[in-house]
Amino acid sequence: MDIKDKISSLRQELHEYNYQYYVLDNPTISDYEFDLKLKELLDLEKNHPEYYDPSSPTLRVGGGITKEFQASIHNKPMFSLDNSYSIDELRDWEKRIKKYIDQSVEYTCELKFDGVSINLLYEEGKLVKAVTRGDGIQGDDITVNVKTIPTVPLILKDDYPTRFEARGEIVMPLEGLKKLNKERMANGEEPFKNTRNTASGSLKMQDSYEVSKRPLKCLFYSVKEENNNTLDSQFDVLNKAKGWGFNVSNNYTLAKSIDEVYKFARYWEENRHELPYDIDGIVIKVNNFLQQEILGYTSKFPRWAIAYKFKPDQALTKLLSISYQVGRTGSITPVANLKPIELAGTVVKRASLHNSDFISKMDLRNNDHVYLEKGGDIIPKIVGIVKDKRENDSTPINYISSCPECKSPLVKNEGEANHYCMNKNSCSPQIIGRIQHFISRKAMDIDGLGAETVALLVNSEIIRNYSDLYSLSVNDVINLERMAEKSSKNLIDGIKESLNIPFERVLYALGIRHVGYTVAKTLARHYKNIDSLILADVLELESVDEIGEKIASSLKEFFNDKENLEIINTLKSYGLQFKLVENNNEQSSDILIGKLIVVSGVFEKYSRDELKKLIEINGGKVSSSISKNTSFILAGENMGPSKKQKAEELGVKIIGEEEFIKIIYSK
Repeated sequence: MDIKDKISSLRQELHEYNYQYYVLDNPTISDYEFDLKLKELLDLEKNHPEYYDPSSPTLRVGGGITKEFQASIHNKPMFSLDNSYSIDELRDWEKRIKKYIDQSVEYTCELKFDGVSINLLYEEGKLVKAVTRGDGIQGDDITVNVKTIPTVPLILKDDYPTRFEARGEIVMPLEGLKKLNKERMANGEEPFKNTRNTASGSLKMQDSYEVSKRPLKCLFYSVKEENNNTLDSQFDVLNKAKGWGFNVSNNYTLAKSIDEVYKFARYWEENRHELPYDIDGIVIKVNNFLQQEILGYTSKFPRWAIAYKFKPDQALTKLLSISYQVGRTGSITPVANLKPIELAGTVVKRASLHNSDFISKMDLRNNDHVYLEKGGDIIPKIVGIVKDKRENDSTPINYISSCPECKSPLVKNEGEANHYCMNKNSCSPQIIGRIQHFISRKAMDIDGLGAETVALLVNSEIIRNYSDLYSLSVNDVINLERMAEKSSKNLIDGIKESLNIPFERVLYALGIRHVGYTVAKTLARHYKNIDSLILADVLELESVDEIGEKIASSLKEFFNDKENLEIINTLKSYGLQFKLVENNNEQSSDILIGKLIVVSGVFEKYSRDELKKLIEINGGKVSSSISKNTSFILAGENMGPSKKQKAEELGVKIIGEEEFIKIIYSK
């Protein structure tokens, strides 16, 4: 067998293995064997680029960098759906259908996946293009990213239409999100809030190799043919699509009446948490394609389809008591202790009550019967009270006036919602919390030292603040619970290695109130060293980009504290980095020549001034206002809503900090 035939044979084998594994859930070889064959194909393709094929299974690995996603027009528009919330609204929809169709009508009922709609163009059985829904007329061409998703077939199997657009939903499975968040929290990063936003953000990443590491899946749901001449019905499409190679949910049915439709809807509203991914309703379509053509479209929706949206999951339970947690800054968080109740697939025992204002506004009382929902299907929250069930002798909750841990008086500052314990030097949870923050991944990232070990060190009175960590020896920790000689040595080595952590992370590690990771970077780059920062007054601090009165006052309060200054001096004596190490390898280019860019919001890695400088040294121009001439908006968190609205009106592209940096540094 010559090289060309060998490459072709391997490609065919790997396509079939992918289909068996991801679509049919029927693996025919081991992961190890698959990886060996894939590596063999990668090596052959690398050595023989003349046999390049855009449909090769090696493209699943990713690796392409996309500087900017190009707009692409759909062959046929991707309409949104009208919504319904009751059987009466479904019956009203059917009445509207009957005005156009005087025959019997059947309906396909499918799950409404909570993800990102995608339009896949196939020609002669090969994936040509993958485009986001966008505004329904055009979207972003994200083909390079979508090709990394194993459940998107690159080459179809038998009996497919010659040229068509396949529509599907790209989702993040619940287990995948759980695993991702576990990794992110271990790295000191904020967890993703829900599966839909995570899927959407993943698809817009510029490095397709990073996309390939996200556990995304594509669930097929419809076909739009070029000439509408080979398929008769939606049910026919769903039955055939798996044979073509698509990943089709098995949870669909053909209903002969609205009552059958509603039965399907009610079943999945009650059982949706058995699924491995999120759904937020069902989609009902007139099954027959000829009838769909007769019905046509309104200006916004197809008349032949409608969504039945589920109500948010709620549960009724009893508020047993309120407990109070003390954070590292002394902030007090009230927590509702509830009679355990199942909600959205998990047993809920507690819910945050945020602060005293929330309790007062809700008029919550002990033993109240309360309604729970899960915000974003993740975080339990109290959304209502059944006051008819309230006990006659119930009284309003008196918010605590002293710290639940150290009994110090609580303080509530004007303009703030939270109460605070000011006894920072003797309140154990604050001491433990500050040290746990100090060692976290984004801060000092000390290997071998975890949150539980910190608590043991503090409770055993071995340390009282984070500077004490640098005086520890193996003998100090070896007798702690779960510590042995090797783990004790690793801990001490990890503390020594943290001396190389740069100034901006050391500043963040100090745990100054309102000084997050991004603010710490801004301050480090502006002041260059801790001494200049300590000497700055409030007005000077407020003049720094992104530093407002609240942050400036908090900085001065921290640096005016004698004990904090003593701790900083002790850390200096141990060799921690309190000066910024300048990077003189700043690169410039003409990559942004002709680009007019607006910068808006708060950024994580750079200040706005630094981003503006990067734009200018790479040939671009910075504008403060959005116009039709704006090339794109570089947006961070808290981008102004008016700017966002104007950008959408003018069709100006919005990109994030990570995407922008990759444009600059991947040239």
